[in-house]
Amino acid sequence: MRSGMERECGSKKTLFSEEELQEISGVIVGDDYVEVMCGCTSHRYGDAIARLRVFSDGDLQITCQCTPACHEDKLSPAAFEKHSERETSRNWRNNVWVFIEGDKVPLSKTVLLRYYNQTLKNNSNGSKVTHRDEFVGCSKCGKERRFRLRSRGECRKHHDALAEPNWKCCDYPYHKITCDEEEERVSRKVYKGCTRSPSCKGCTCCVCFGCNLCRFADCNCQTCLDFITNTKPI
Repeated sequence: MRSGMERECGSKKTLFSEEELQEISGVIVGDDYVEVMCGCTSHRYGDAIARLRVFSDGDLQITCQCTPACHEDKLSPAAFEKHSERETSRNWRNNVWVFIEGDKVPLSKTVLLRYYNQTLKNNSNGSKVTHRDEFVGCSKCGKERRFRLRSRGECRKHHDALAEPNWKCCDYPYHKITCDEEEERVSRKVYKGCTRSPSCKGCTCCVCFGCNLCRFADCNCQTCLDFITNTKPI
């Protein structure tokens, strides 16, 4: 297992050193992320096991594996903590843990929050604009699909989908879906990726009215033209 991790680390962008990851259970190194086994313990229901992905932009995504029938994915740590029915929630840094040498170690005591903490620090200094997730409705079935706006490429995908009046589920850019697939539950839609609160409905931390990340000089829509023409880039 360890030798496999070392081979991947050597061929892809390394977010953490091999020494930092070697004792953590279930490590997988991807092109732009590191994935590990994680969990959260409810005194009533026991351990909820999941997979945590850590991205260099500070984003944290959890795919729950608490039961074979669970399909919750791309959860924030706070949402996973709530999903696991932890009795004392709102402290996910200490309640969500990873296995290190067989022991449950809170995320707050690991290197895995390095990029998350850096992003929070940048946001508090006003040096980085953040964008919460947005939804685009299918023109055929009416179901809403989530778009993440963490990078310029993701913002462009959402921008183009929003500008297309006949956008359909089959045009979803992240993976293939059809109109037959269920949309996210209402209770899941409230988690939109705000750095202030996972259930934020819109605040100055996550609502952007125009920046170099989400406005495009090669786009002829009025929104982009107004920004490029009249607004000093930030």
